[in-house]
Parts: sequence; structure tokens; C-alpha cells
Amino acid sequence: MDSPSENESVPANNLKTLVSFYSTYLYNRFLKFFPTSMNPNNFISKISSMYSSTKRRRRKTGLPLPLPAATTTVSPDQPSVMTSEGHRIFEALEDIMEHTLQNLHNIQKNLQFWQSRAEGSNAQKAYFMLCERGPYAFFNGTTQLIHDYLAEGSGMQHVYCSAFSHISERINALTSLRYFLATFLAEVYMEVDRVGEDLVKDLERSLPSFLVSINELFMKLEASIGHFHANRQRGSSVDGSYSFPLIFAKLPEVNQEGSQWTDCEIRDAINLIYQNLHRLDSYLSMLVSKHRKPRKVTLYWMRYSCGVVGISVCSIWLLRHSRLMGSSDIDNWIREAKDSTISFWNDHVEQPLLSIRDELFETFRKRQKGAMEREEVQLTADSLHRMLLAFSEQTVGKKFPENASDQEMLEIVMLRYEKELMHPIQGLMGGELARSLLIQVQKLKLDIEEAMLELDQILRANEINFAILAALPAFFLSLLLAMLVRAWLKQDTRAEGRGRIARIQRRLLLVEIERAIMQFRTYEDHGLDKDAQCMFGLELYFLDCLHCAVEGHAKATGEWICLRQDIIDLAKPGLGTEHKLAISSRMERVYDCLLPSSKRS
Repeated sequence: MDSPSENESVPANNLKTLVSFYSTYLYNRFLKFFPTSMNPNNFISKISSMYSSTKRRRRKTGLPLPLPAATTTVSPDQPSVMTSEGHRIFEALEDIMEHTLQNLHNIQKNLQFWQSRAEGSNAQKAYFMLCERGPYAFFNGTTQLIHDYLAEGSGMQHVYCSAFSHISERINALTSLRYFLATFLAEVYMEVDRVGEDLVKDLERSLPSFLVSINELFMKLEASIGHFHANRQRGSSVDGSYSFPLIFAKLPEVNQEGSQWTDCEIRDAINLIYQNLHRLDSYLSMLVSKHRKPRKVTLYWMRYSCGVVGISVCSIWLLRHSRLMGSSDIDNWIREAKDSTISFWNDHVEQPLLSIRDELFETFRKRQKGAMEREEVQLTADSLHRMLLAFSEQTVGKKFPENASDQEMLEIVMLRYEKELMHPIQGLMGGELARSLLIQVQKLKLDIEEAMLELDQILRANEINFAILAALPAFFLSLLLAMLVRAWLKQDTRAEGRGRIARIQRRLLLVEIERAIMQFRTYEDHGLDKDAQCMFGLELYFLDCLHCAVEGHAKATGEWICLRQDIIDLAKPGLGTEHKLAISSRMERVYDCLLPSSKRS
């Protein structure tokens, strides 16, 4: 039995291992109390299988594997092969592509954040270190800044150096991980492209060597990441222990050189691929989480804190004016707001709409009313014409035709009126002065009625305009609300959206693809095969992003078949650089979903 001094010297790692062992033992004993159908492990495995199958279905919308078209149909002479082992290995390859692309996307998203921070000024970097890493970093950074300023007088310089080290370390780590994963993706894709036709034609003969090649690619990835892990362990400032080492399971040496494998060996090899894939996911999730960008709550904790304080102050203020404190202010404000809303609705929505409705649907009634008013004016005009005709005939002493001009007869009336005015008393008593005055009154009445008729017609013609003017405030308010709702619902900040920003992001993906193609050619010309494979892997990643981003738009416009074939051609390893650049140039000129917003028809 060990002495107490020896027990006290047991390493912490051994203690953790002991605790983990007994925890697992107790958990397994606990599971024995449940029936097999109710075992939580079975339930979790079912959920996991459902989730993995869902992801496989979602993956089919991404960049397809470089396999011949025969894989999508069952060959008459090989029905059993293509429906069992063939489909299983192709699903495993799709899962490798999916998991690798998803990990690349996670790395790329975090890497872009740190690169954007690295491009900022020193003041922006210092602001990030102090104000965008949470309250703990804010208080520690502020305390350290004050201490350095009082001790050395150059506190900001220390903040700048700390920010540079903090950001550059994460950029270097994520760039290295992206390099390894992109290289692994390119190697898997090129291996599938190399033996894809053999897999379709003679799966039983080509499958063992293919599985061995895939396992060797996992081993190469393990060696690369292991070397990276060993280098990062020395001098890393990221949260204590950096990570556990990545160790993949190796394919057992069973009949690897034989012509065929048994079903059990094939199943074990495929399970081993999934096991290695899950180990890779676990390792990368832990590694990337230590270099990930801060969450939104951490980035904007000051704004959220101010918002919480503001909401608290408003809540206290509302509480003081509520019924709970014996105040009726809130009830009065609600009543006034309700009355104002109803008044606004009646004045600027309901009444204008009713006026427009009346103007549009009661035209016949108004037309009848206008006809009656015109008849009244016509009666006044006929009466005036008869009065002028009788006065002129009596004054001149000759017969006038019925269609004589009113203006001509009015001249006779005015001449007689001027003559009678010279002797007004005589004209009133026995002359034609009173009669001429009555005729002028009748003419004035006719003029007034005609003017009123014209004014009434003008007002009626502009009733709909007045109603529209009254409804303009409500219209502009509704338009503003609709724009806000549209901007909230559309959310086109991602490349799959339909707005201008999403269109720009899709074109930027095409730019990244062209850049990867040209850098691949440059590295290949200089004999840098690993770097060239990394560029090809990044090209596949950006092509997958573009494939997912444009699928819905291209299907809506009928361009999907041609655009999908162009994307598949860009992913072919053996296609020349000039041909790929020609295809990408055609894509940004021809397809509607990749055109700039200003050039759309």
C-alpha cells in the first residue's frame, strides 16, 4: 500500500482519469435498470441517426461528388451493388464532404472576423480589446491600462501590442487549420475523381484499395494537425491547455491486397471512416471554439447593458405612473392615444377612402345632378333670349329671327338704356328704363349661374384629388411601416438572399473562385504541390457556397441546369486554368443571379 506522501504526489491527470472511470461505471450500472427499448443511449443514437440522415439529404443540394452519371441510376447488370455497398460508400463520401465543408465554413467565418479586426487602426484594436470582449476584459484591461500609465506612462502601447498578439495568434491558428482541411478536401475530391468510374463499373474490386486510400488521407491529416498541435503547445496563450491530440483509427490489415472484401470488412471500414470523421469534428470544434470570434452578446455588451439600464429606468418611470402606485396617468395617456388614433383614422384613412369610393362609384348620380343644373341654366338663358328678342323688336320696330345673336340684341338694350338714363324720371314713368334694367338683372343672373356651374364642375373634378391629399399622411406612414417590415423579413445579408447585398456577396464568391484558380496555377508552376492542393480545396469550398447560394434563384429563372454544369466544370481537377477562367467570366456576364444590380433588366 502506498504511503500518504505518495498518494499526495498523484498527478492531477490521473485523478481526472479515475473520476472519469468511476463516473462511466456508475452510469453504465444505472442504464441496466432500464429496458432495452427505453435505454437513453438507444434514444440518443436514434436522434443522431435521424440528424445525420437529415444532413445527408441537405448535403445533396451542395457541390456533387465527381462521380459518373451512372451512380444516380441502378445498372441492370449490377442492381445489388449499386443499392447496397455502392450507396453506403457514396453516402460516406458525401458525409466526408459535408463535414469538411461545414468545418471549413466555420473556420472561414471566424477567420474573416479576425482579419477584419487586423485591418483596423490601433485605436479600433484597442477599443476591441477593452470594450468588445466582455465586462471582465473591460475591467481588467482598464485596470492594467491605468497601472501601466501610472508606472511607465505608455499604457496604450501595451494595449496595442496585446491586441496585435491576440488577433495575429488566432489568424495564424485558423489559417493553418483552413490549410490542412482544404488540402484534405482536395485530396479526397481528387481521389474520388480518379477512381470514381472504377467504383461504378467494378465496385467489389476497386472498393478495398479506395477505402485504404481514404484511410491514408486521414492519416496524413492526423500527421499535419499533430505537427501543428505540437508547435502550438509551445508559447500558446489560448486558455491553458491547448487541446487533446488528434488520433485517428487506422484501417486493420485484413485482405487489403485481396481482390474482394467481405461484407463485414466493408462495413467495419465504413464505420471506421465515420469514427475518424467524428473524431475530427470533435477536435476541430474544441480547437476552433478557442479561436472563434466573440458572440454578439460579448461584442455588444455595452449596448445591451445600456439598453437594460434604459428599460429598467423606463419600467420604474411607468410603474410610478401606473395604477399600482395610485396614479391614473397611464390610463389617461392610453385614452388620449386611442382618441388620437381614432381621429387620425377617421380624418386620414376612412373619410378619404369613402370620398374616393363615392367619386368612383357614384358618377351616374352626380352626372344626373349636373344635367339638372345645366337645364336650369339653359332655362335662364332661354328666358333672357326671349326678353331680348321682344325688347329689340319693340324698340327697333322690325321682326328679328329666332336665332338672332344675344350680343347684338344686348347692344340695342344698352343703347336704349343709355338714352333713357338721360331722362331717368321720364324713363321710369313711361319709358323703357325699368325694362332694360330687368333685362340686365336677368343677364347678371345668367352669368352667375354659369360661373357657379363651372366652379361646381371644377370642384367635383378635384374631389378625388382632395381625398388623396387627405390620405397622404396615412399612405406615407403605411409605406414606411411596409419598408421596415420588408427589410426585417428579407434579411438579405447572406448570399442566399434576394437583395443588393446578397447579390454582391455572390459576386464576391465568384471573385474568390477566380483568385483560387489563379493561385492554384501559380503554385503548380512553381512546384508547390501542397499549396496548390490547398488552393484547389478552397476553390471547392467557394464553389460549394456558390452552388448553395444560387440554386433557388437559378431554378426560378430557368438557368439552373446550365449554371450547375458550369459549377461542376469549375470543380473538375483536370480542367485547364484558361478554360476555368473563361467559364467564370461567362458566368458573371450571363446569369441573372450573378449580374450587378444596375445591369438587371
